Formats: sequence, C-alpha cells, structure tokens
Amino acid sequence: MAAPPDMELPPALSLELLPTDPLLLILSFLDYRDLVSCSYLNRRLNQLSSHDPLWKRHCKKYWLISDEEKSRRDQGWRAIFISTYCDLGRYIHHYATLKKAWDDLEQYLGQWCPRMIGSLKESVREEDLDAVEAQIHCKLPDDYRCSFRIHNGQKLVVPGLMGSMALSNHYRSEDLLDIDTAAGGFQQRLGLKQCLPLTFCIHTGLSQYMALESVEGRNKYEIFYQCPDQMARNPSAIVMFITGTSYLEWFTSYVNKVVTGGYPIIRDQIFRYVHDKDCVATTEDITVSVSTSFLPELSSVHPPHYFFTYRIRIEMSKDALPENACQLESRYWRITNAKGDVEEVQGPGVVGEFPVISPGKVYEYTSCTTFSTTSGYMEGYYTFHCLYNKDRFFNVTIPRFHMVCPTFKVSTA
Repeated sequence: MAAPPDMELPPALSLELLPTDPLLLILSFLDYRDLVSCSYLNRRLNQLSSHDPLWKRHCKKYWLISDEEKSRRDQGWRAIFISTYCDLGRYIHHYATLKKAWDDLEQYLGQWCPRMIGSLKESVREEDLDAVEAQIHCKLPDDYRCSFRIHNGQKLVVPGLMGSMALSNHYRSEDLLDIDTAAGGFQQRLGLKQCLPLTFCIHTGLSQYMALESVEGRNKYEIFYQCPDQMARNPSAIVMFITGTSYLEWFTSYVNKVVTGGYPIIRDQIFRYVHDKDCVATTEDITVSVSTSFLPELSSVHPPHYFFTYRIRIEMSKDALPENACQLESRYWRITNAKGDVEEVQGPGVVGEFPVISPGKVYEYTSCTTFSTTSGYMEGYYTFHCLYNKDRFFNVTIPRFHMVCPTFKVSTA
C-alpha cells in the first residue's frame, strides 16, 4: 500500500553510513574470490576489502603462511597472498594439502630417518614443468605439478623415500623420481602407453606408474605397479596392481601412514609393512603381533601367484618374573586360502633360530608365503619351554592375520 502523501520516508540506507567494524566482520567470512569481487563494487568496499588482517586467514588456509614467515618476508598479509597466488594460483586447491604432507614428512624424517632428508631435491619452476609437458606431449595433472613445486622428488639413492622391503634374498627400496628422470622414463610402448614413472628401485627396476591418459583399460591419473601377463601371447599385455586413483591421494595417504607410525622404521628405512591393530594375541606374559605386505614384483595374476611377506614381533612383558624366561622350540601354522583349502606346517624354530625371550625382551623376524588366490590367512602357535623348568612346555597363540592382494586390472593391450 502506498504511503500517504504527507508522510516523510526514512532516508535511504547508505553503505557509506554503515559502521566499519560490522562490515569488516561480514567480509571476514568471505572466501578470497568473493573478497576480490567486493573490491570492484564501490570505493568503500574497495577500501574495506584491502584491510590487511582480512587476508591473514586466506594466507594460512591456502598457502600455510605462518606469522613467523610473514615477519621474515616483511610484507602485509594481502601482499603475501597476491604474490603467492601469482606464482602458485593454479594449485590453490592442492597446495595446502601437499605442503602440509611434505612438511609433516620432513619433520618425521628429521627425527627418525635423518639420512633421507639430504636426498630430497629443491622445488622446480613452472617453466621446467612446462618443458617436460612439451617433451612428452602430455599434460601433467596439477596435483603432481604442485608437489614438484615443493620438492623435485629425490636423488637416486638408498634408502628410497617411498619405502623399502627386505627378505633374505630380495631387497626393494623405491625412490620418488625427480621430474627429469621421470620424463626420461615416460612410456609410449604398448602395454604402458602414456605412462609416467613416479618411483624407481635401483635393485629391482620396479616402478610405480601414473597413467596420463585413459588408454589400454586404465583410468586417467591412476597409479599402479605393472605386472606382465606371463600366459598371454602378447608380451605387451600388462596387469596393473592399483596403488592410487590420483597423485594427491597416492602421496598424502602414504605420508599419513608414515608419519602416524603405520609403517615401521628399521635401520633408518621406511618399511611398508601394514599392521592391523586387532592382530595381536597375548598368552601369559608373551604378546605376538603381526604386520604384512604384498610384493607385486614377485607376484603375477596369470598364472595366479600372490606373494606376501609378514613380520612377527614376539615380546615378553617387562613386568614378567625372571623365572618366566623361555625359549622357542617349534612353530605350527594353519594356512587357508580364499577357496578354503588348508595347509598345515610344523617345524623346529623360526627362520632357523630358537630365540630366548625374557622380561622386556623383543624378538622380531620376517618370513613369506604365497597364495594361488588373491587372499588368504594364517594362524597358529609357537611352542616354548621354560629355561628354569625345562619340563614345562606351553603354546603361545599366533593371531590370525589376513593377506589381501590389492585391486588389479587386466590391460586391453
């Protein structure tokens, strides 16, 4: 309904008349894109959106800029955000996640594997990554490029950043390749068309590859170990053990496993044994725990041969009585594959040894097994005899532990 002609209307609310503090509070909830858009609306909003403290949150969120780093740069928050965006803006949705992963990894390595820190290479420039794309005639994913703007992989040394594995007659240690070495190993042959190596083991020649295009049955940016199909007439037929769906997922999940203690550190190396927290059994004062790992380089899909290694830790409680010290006599295994086929194994000692366990002492060893199915499990017990009462024998439970082959695909080559 229209106002009566003699009624005075209140003055129009002007942005210029609004107090500054509430407006700044509202602007503090905007993302950086909206904050920039506001600066083009009028003079007042342009002035307010340039308020330096508004940009602190964005610097911390997207670029992980600390107060200490700001002091070193001797710039305002807005200037730091803009200069960093000009350099790394295309990676704004990846940078913070990857930078945190690298920072966490470096901090962890500095404490547990200091020798490995020296093998990391400095970052590369945008033009270096552009040159590699021109060389291989393929686009690199932004998350991969972003990671190399932080660290250019690793020197070809041992131990490798991406984990090790050691058996009595087999050793693997994977380096994270620098961009030039990776480009030199770019594949165009059948079975590995348009695949870029991410890692390399000097001892085995093993690599993990990233597919840069969706060809030969692969998904774009999928990461995998190659495995030749030994039963195919075509030598280019490759089976892929999948290890990641993108570089970001592949790298950050590995780093998270490392820095949370999911992989053990043995002799200044990261060993890719996976431990199930439920896979622990205690008998009297002795606790047995198991961790496992799949070895793609010793496995095949055709013919079916899946190779696993396991690491067993046997520990006696430090609170146990000294007279409870004992020695391992024999082992019994019950091995079951995915078809339900059972094999029983019994024999003296473990890996040719008869370890003595006393209060607070730990004994660890590694062994291996193979399955003709993609999964299986083992369980059993050790028989010990007491050192101070040699007539007393008792069994110590080995918890059931499962081994499962990772997802794999058969190449269309």
